[in-house]
Amino acid sequence: MIYEIKKGAGAEELFGSWKEEETIISSCLHQIMGRVFGDREEAPSSAAAMLGDFTFLAGRPDRELAVFQPHGKEWEYRLIIPQNEEWSRLIQDIFPGETRKITRYRLKKEPDVFNRERLEETVRTLPKEYEMQKLDEAWFHRCRNHSWCRDFVSNYQNYEQYQRIGLGIIILRKGEIVAGASSYSSYPGGIEIEIDTREDYRRKGLAYISASALILACLEKGWYPSWDAHNKASLALAEKLGYHLDQEYTAYEKIVLDRH
Repeated sequence: MIYEIKKGAGAEELFGSWKEEETIISSCLHQIMGRVFGDREEAPSSAAAMLGDFTFLAGRPDRELAVFQPHGKEWEYRLIIPQNEEWSRLIQDIFPGETRKITRYRLKKEPDVFNRERLEETVRTLPKEYEMQKLDEAWFHRCRNHSWCRDFVSNYQNYEQYQRIGLGIIILRKGEIVAGASSYSSYPGGIEIEIDTREDYRRKGLAYISASALILACLEKGWYPSWDAHNKASLALAEKLGYHLDQEYTAYEKIVLDRH
């Protein structure tokens, strides 16, 4: 049996320092967003923190927990992050040929690392044919209808929650959203950044500009803009913005094909 674990039920110990390194785990453990599941309701020996596409597996490797899918949750894409090599072996054993092992890049959390003047200069380089604005309620709902930018808002229950603990900057051209940077998730003291550009507007520097604007907006609120890079291109952009690499880590991508 798999149980949902509530705050203070003992899962924090299983994640250890990981919960300080990965904001998504923190979001789940603080019950801000996402959920935590385990092999027991109290003092579990195995736990999974799940938010959006992410699943972080901690504690004693457990086959049932690794394949567990919460009621009502249907993944099209899933990113599974093992706490250690034992979890990695279990994932490979459970999903032979169904997952792809990748390397992700964790960035250091350094509150004083950002050069505000440089970020402000970057924002001013936005070409005149584009418009930048805050992601408001109207765009919150529109983003949910566009697959490429859905993750700007997808993990928030409604706009009221997003307005309270989320934040986003979008770039428009001729009234259409073409790029942006927003909060993938929220945790105590900050957000986890999600950046994307519509395919036909990539390689124009729009991701760099929108990310600069979002970082500035976070700093104004006293929030930390956490960044976890999915690939080397994302890492290079993060470093251009002032972040520094903390460490590489292993994750498994799974395209979910077993829908009924």
